[in-house]
Amino acid sequence: MTDPYGFLKTPRRPVPARPVQERLSDWNEVYAGQARLPLVSEQAGRCMDCGIPFCHSGCPLGNLIPEWNAYARKSDWWAAAERLHATNNFPEFTGRLCPAPCEDACVLTINADPVTIKNVEQAIADQIWARGYATPQPPGRLSGKTVAIVGSGPAGLAAAQQLTRVGHTVAVYERADRIGGLLRYGIPAFKMEKRHLDRRLEQMRAEGTRFRTGVEVGSDLDATELAERNDAVVIAVGATGQRELPVPGRELYGIHQAMDYLTLANRVAEGDHDVPVVTAEGKHVVIIGGGDTGSDCLGTVLRQGAASVVQLDINPEPGDTRRDTEPWPVYPKVYRISHAHEEARGREGADPRFFSSATLCFEGDRSGHVRALRLAEVEPEGRRPRLETERVIPSDLVLLALGFFGPERGTGLTRQLGLTLDGRGNFARDAAFAAETAESAERTARTGTGGVFIAGDAGRGQSLVVWAIAEGRSAAAAADRYLNGSTVLPAPIAPQDRPLVA
Repeated sequence: MTDPYGFLKTPRRPVPARPVQERLSDWNEVYAGQARLPLVSEQAGRCMDCGIPFCHSGCPLGNLIPEWNAYARKSDWWAAAERLHATNNFPEFTGRLCPAPCEDACVLTINADPVTIKNVEQAIADQIWARGYATPQPPGRLSGKTVAIVGSGPAGLAAAQQLTRVGHTVAVYERADRIGGLLRYGIPAFKMEKRHLDRRLEQMRAEGTRFRTGVEVGSDLDATELAERNDAVVIAVGATGQRELPVPGRELYGIHQAMDYLTLANRVAEGDHDVPVVTAEGKHVVIIGGGDTGSDCLGTVLRQGAASVVQLDINPEPGDTRRDTEPWPVYPKVYRISHAHEEARGREGADPRFFSSATLCFEGDRSGHVRALRLAEVEPEGRRPRLETERVIPSDLVLLALGFFGPERGTGLTRQLGLTLDGRGNFARDAAFAAETAESAERTARTGTGGVFIAGDAGRGQSLVVWAIAEGRSAAAAADRYLNGSTVLPAPIAPQDRPLVA
C-alpha cells in the first residue's frame, strides 16, 4: 500500500499543461513534453488505499485504481501496467480523453482534493509503451469461429481485441478510410495525438485482428450476407445521429455540424488536405452547445486563428461546489474549465461561454451566408426565451455541437438485420436471450437476431470513452459465451447500467 498518511502530507498537484500561447501555436497535446514521473509518483502516494474504494464505482471499467496507485508510488511500472491492463484495453486513450469521474468518486473528495487519478493513469499508459510492455498477445490456438465487428471506435476495438485474444478470427469493418471512428476524426490532436491510436492498431494487427476500411455495412456490403458468413456480429457503429437546430436561417451557408467541422480539421492533421475545407481563420465564430464536442471545437477554432469565438450553453452556469442534490460520490455538475476554455480566457480575458442562452434565429447577407445570430437568455425553468433579453452577435461561422440522438436512422444496416430501437432511441438489446444461458438477463448484449450483439453508444446512447470500452468488453464476453457456451472474458457492465446518480 502507499503511505497511509500521504494525503495529509502531500497537497494535490496535477501535471501542468504547457503554457497557453505555446500550445495555441501547434496541434500537439496540451501535456506534450511535460515532466510526469516524479510528480505522478508523489501524487499516487496520496491514495488512501480505502477499505471501500469508491473510485471503482465511479469508473465503469472497474479500474483497480488503488492497486496501480501503489505500484506507481514505488515506480514499479511493470506491475502498474499489468493492473491497469487487467481492466482497460486502451489506457492511453482514457488517460487522455476521460473526464475522470473516478476522481469525483475518490473518498478524499468528501472534504479534500482527490488523487490525480487521471494523471497517474496516463503516466502508467505512457510507461507501458516506453518500456515495451504492450507486446502483442496472439491466441495460443484458434477457435475456428469468425466474428465481424461493424464500427472501429473504442467499443468496436475493445470487443475486437478481446475476441481475438481468445482465439476467434475477427474482422473490423469501418466505413471511413481509416480505422478509429471518433478517436480518429472526432477527437482533435491536441487532446490525443493519433500516434497513440496507430500503435495500438499495429498491436492488434500483430495479434491477428483484421481491418477493412471504406466498407459501409448495409450499403457497400449486405449486412445479412455478413451475418450469414460469420458466426457472430458485433454492431458498434456509435451514436452518430447529430441533433439539429430548427430555427429560422438554419439553411444559410456557414452553419455546420460540429462533427463535420472536426472531421475536416483532423483530415488536415492526417495529411489529406493542406488547409481545412472549412476554417475559422479570421472569422467570428459561434459554437452552440456546452459539452465536450463544443469544447473540442473551441480549441480547434482558436488554433485556426478565429477573430473571436463565443460558446452558447442553454444550461445555467453551475456553481463551484456540489449541490445537495448531487452528493459524493456522484459526478457533479459544477463549473469546469477545459483546456480550450483556459486557452480562450487567456486570449480574450474572459470565459467564452454564454450560459442560459438560446438561439432564436440566424441572419444572413444577400449571398445567403450567415452573418449574425440572434439569441436570448432563457428562464431557469422550462428554458423559455426571455424576449426582453434579445441581442445580436456577429457570426461568420456557426458550429452546432448539440449532441447526438443515437444511431443513424433508416440505414441499410438497420433494415437488413432487423434492428429495432428502444425507448431511448438506441438499438434495442434482447433480455429474453439470457433465459437460454447461465448468465443473468443483465449481462446480455444480444439483439434478438441470431448471433448479433450491440456494443457502445449504438446501444447506450452518447456517452464517455470509458463506457464505450466497457461496453466493448461486455459485448465480447456475451459473443464469446454465445459461440462457446461459456466465457472467461470479463463483462464489467450490463446494458442497463448507468453512471452513479443521487
